[in-house]
Amino acid sequence: MAEDFGRDIGAAERMVREWQDRAAEKAEKFNRLQQQVEQISVTETSRDGAIRVTVASTGMLQDLQLADNANNRPMPRLGAEIMRLVQQAQAKIPGQMQEAVEGTVGLADSAAQHVLDQARKHFPEPPPEEEPPRGTRSNEIRPAVEDDYQPPQRRQSPGRRRPDDFDDDFGNGSFLR
Repeated sequence: MAEDFGRDIGAAERMVREWQDRAAEKAEKFNRLQQQVEQISVTETSRDGAIRVTVASTGMLQDLQLADNANNRPMPRLGAEIMRLVQQAQAKIPGQMQEAVEGTVGLADSAAQHVLDQARKHFPEPPPEEEPPRGTRSNEIRPAVEDDYQPPQRRQSPGRRRPDDFDDDFGNGSFLR
């Protein structure tokens, strides 16, 4: 009976060591996954090359570059193009994360699947690109706007009077005589 008890303890110890080894191996894989995910960045460029954005794995904008010809666009259109490029870049993050998961912990891991599901939720596919209205071109040139702004003229408040506006009712002398 004591022999059976000793055998059971030995088996339990082996089981615990195997569990610890698997846990350490899994922790190492998740550390590699974290390092790979932190290195992910995606760059998107406009068709004409005038706008270039780079986003990190967190979806945050890391870099924005505008070529000189980017200012040929109306400001609302420029802003919309920048946002569209950021969304396109963000939408590619889940795919790159999936590649990192496949190469480290594997797609069968439930924790890794949760991370991927969250990435897809936060970085969905962007809406389809809207075509510019007919007659507008990407290299549209806008005429210069002349500045016809004139600052408002200072007006004297009606309650104040200048010294030369005072009445001379008392002559050159004082009225306190």
